[in-house]
Amino acid sequence: MNSPSRPDTEPAASRPDVTVAVTRGAVRVFRGLGYVALAEVTLPNARRADLMAISPRGELFIAEVKSSVEDFRVDRKWRDYLDFCDRFAFAVAPEFPQDILPEEPGLLVCDGFGGALVRDAPLSPLPGSRRKALTIAFARLAALRASGVMAVALEI
Repeated sequence: MNSPSRPDTEPAASRPDVTVAVTRGAVRVFRGLGYVALAEVTLPNARRADLMAISPRGELFIAEVKSSVEDFRVDRKWRDYLDFCDRFAFAVAPEFPQDILPEEPGLLVCDGFGGALVRDAPLSPLPGSRRKALTIAFARLAALRASGVMAVALEI
C-alpha cells in the first residue's frame, strides 16, 4: 500500500498568520517580563502601535510587529512611536532576517507560543506629564475594552 507523499517542508505561513503568531508570542513575552499589553493602540499622533505594554512601575513599552521583510521595508514610521514610550522594540518571527533591522531598538523574537527579548530595548524615560497622560489614557482604553467597547485610540 502506498502512502500519499508529504512535502518536505510545511507551507509558508501567510503574512496575517505570522502577524497573529508574533503578536501572541510578544504578549506572552511581555507578561513574562512583568508587563501587560494591549494590541492595536492608536497613539495621539494617529500612528497605530501593534502592541503597547505597561509595567507595574508605569514604564511604557511599544513593540512593532514585522511579519515579513516587505512589511519592514515599506513601513518606516517606527521612530514616530518613540515619543509615546520609554522603550521600543521590533517583534519578529524566528525566521525573520534580523540583520536588516536597525540596531537601536530592542528585539523580540516570537512565535505563537512565546518568545524572548533577544536585544534589550534602551530606556528613554518619558517626561513626567506625558507619562501621566499616557498612563491614564492606557488605563481608560483597557477599561473600555474590558467592558466590551471596541476602542482603539488613546484619549488624551
